[in-house]
Amino acid sequence: MVYSYYPGCTLKTKAKELDFYARKSAEALGFTLEEIEDWQCCGAVYPLASDEIATKLSSVRALNAAKEKGQDLVTLCSACHHVIKRVNDDMANVDDIRQKVNNYLDLEEAYCGETRIYHYLEVLRDKVGFDKIREMVKNPLTGRKIGAYYGCMLLRPSSILQFDDPENPTILEDFIRALGAEPVVYPYRNECCGGYISLKEKELSGSMVDQIMESAEYKGAQELVTACPLCLYNLNHGGHSHTPIVKYFTEILAEALGIKEEQGGVEGA
Repeated sequence: MVYSYYPGCTLKTKAKELDFYARKSAEALGFTLEEIEDWQCCGAVYPLASDEIATKLSSVRALNAAKEKGQDLVTLCSACHHVIKRVNDDMANVDDIRQKVNNYLDLEEAYCGETRIYHYLEVLRDKVGFDKIREMVKNPLTGRKIGAYYGCMLLRPSSILQFDDPENPTILEDFIRALGAEPVVYPYRNECCGGYISLKEKELSGSMVDQIMESAEYKGAQELVTACPLCLYNLNHGGHSHTPIVKYFTEILAEALGIKEEQGGVEGA
C-alpha cells in the first residue's frame, strides 16, 4: 500500500515526534507514505466564508497531486485533516467554489474532489487492521491506563469528516487496546481544549484544559494520546498541573512495535 502523504507545517517543527514515529511505524506495518512534493500550509483553520478561495488553494494542490499519482491521500495532524477533507468536500459538492478554484489554478484537468482522504488512524483501522497490529506488537503496553483525547477537529462536522461517531468515538480506544493497554473512557475526551484561544483567553482556555484533565484523572487515566499538535501543547502546558502526560498516538504505537527503542529520540524535537 502506497499513499500520498501530507505532513503539514507543525510536523516539520514542533511535532516532529508525531511525524517520525508515524513514518517508522508505517514501514513496520507494510505501507508507504510518499510525501507530496512542494506541499504548502493547509491554513490550519477551515475558511468558513463561501467566497474565500485563496486559502483553499494549497489544500487543492495537495489533493490534485495525489490524484495525478493515482493515490489516496493520508494526513496525520488533526487540523490538516479537518481542513483538507472539508475543502475536498467543497470541490466535490459546491459548484461555485469548484469553478473559481479551477479557474485560478488552471490545471491540465479540473479537480472535482476525486481524491480519497484517510487519517493515519483510519489506515490503521481500515487497511492494516487492529488485529494485525495486535499480532505485530513486540512490547505490549500491559498495565498502562491510557485515555484517548480526540478533541474537536477529528470528529466534526461528522457528515463530512465521517471519521467516527462524534459523540461516542471508539477508534482510539480500539487502537489503545490493540497495543495491550487499557483504554480509559472519560466524559471530556471529545471536547475542545481551547487551543485556538489560548493566547487571547488564557484563563478560559486553562479552565477548559482543567476540565479535560480532571475528567481523565477521575476515571484513572495515567496517560493521554492525541493526534493534534495544538491539543498536545495546550493540554501539557495550559491550566494547572495534572498527572496524565499527553503523548502522540504514534509514539505509543512505535513503542509497542519495538521501534521507539531502536530509533531513540527524535533529532531536533
